[in-house]
Amino acid sequence: MEHGSNRQQEAALGTIGITGEEFRDDDRRASMRRLPAEQLKALTALDDRRSALALAQTLLLTAAILAAAVAWWSPWAALAGVFLIATQQHAMFVLAHEAAHYRLFSNRRLNDLVGRAIGCSAGISMCAYRVIHRLHHNHLYGPQDPDIALHGGYPRGKAYLLKKVATDLAGLTAWKTLKYFFGAPAANAETRQAQRPLDDTSPALRQAALRDRWGVLATQAVLPVAVWAIGGPGALLKYAVLWVLPALTVLQAILRLRAIAEHGAPAGYASPLTAARTNLPGPLLRLLLFPHHVNYHVEHHLFPAVPHYHLPRLHRELRRLGMLDGAEVRYFGDTWKRVYAPRAARPESQAA
Repeated sequence: MEHGSNRQQEAALGTIGITGEEFRDDDRRASMRRLPAEQLKALTALDDRRSALALAQTLLLTAAILAAAVAWWSPWAALAGVFLIATQQHAMFVLAHEAAHYRLFSNRRLNDLVGRAIGCSAGISMCAYRVIHRLHHNHLYGPQDPDIALHGGYPRGKAYLLKKVATDLAGLTAWKTLKYFFGAPAANAETRQAQRPLDDTSPALRQAALRDRWGVLATQAVLPVAVWAIGGPGALLKYAVLWVLPALTVLQAILRLRAIAEHGAPAGYASPLTAARTNLPGPLLRLLLFPHHVNYHVEHHLFPAVPHYHLPRLHRELRRLGMLDGAEVRYFGDTWKRVYAPRAARPESQAA
């Protein structure tokens, strides 16, 4: 049984070939120096206590913001609550992303249970996201990358980006995001072809994704009824303002801005070193836009089996070994200068 369990864990991490389930290593880094095996083993080791602490931190901060907004209920408190709750919903998404990579908890059932619960609370299917996210990793900036519709084609100038963010804040892109997390991303911006990510996955992951969708829908149907039953119309109004509204507006802008910071207007497309970007933000931006070390994105693409709490250490080791030489590692301000640049400055080397 133990041997079978180990093989299941290896399959989950993509270290053995089960077509349609693996998060494959990017072959474009094959010429790079590799980390010593013992060092990589230590960096990929899971620490359930650190994951539990990260989860508790996000949930407690979310609860504190909700409690403060309700206690001092006013238009200004509601406005502040909408913005701050959206940042914590985003932090939950980052932890759900960890679960999608099987990196949240060492116990597979617990990992998926917590990841699904986090997703269901905000209306996303973690299992369906797992299916489409592996395409992003396995085909970064290729025709099958479902995320190009979000971050591809930059720079496009300030007016374009501001228009997109305004559309997000108005709640007009929320439906597209929900469809993405339900396994139906937008058409590839470069190939103009619609992606069908559930066609490129194993039967087990496909069934898990389809089942999880029903769980998400059931959760979203039950939550407002439960809030009404517990607190009446007033509580339902606060739930709509402080939970639903942030998810439909501010969260959409945060997701877009982070995706563009990670992959927009990269230096090149031939390697994950340049097709992804590590951002070096200050403390405030780390809290608002890059929770749980999600800013170390080059490192995540190079070694997707490394959990979030080991990414800073991985970054230091890769720099020490010279493995990040020429990589897209930038201060956040420099990233936005690239993204804001006029469309004419778009690199001619860009290709799908």
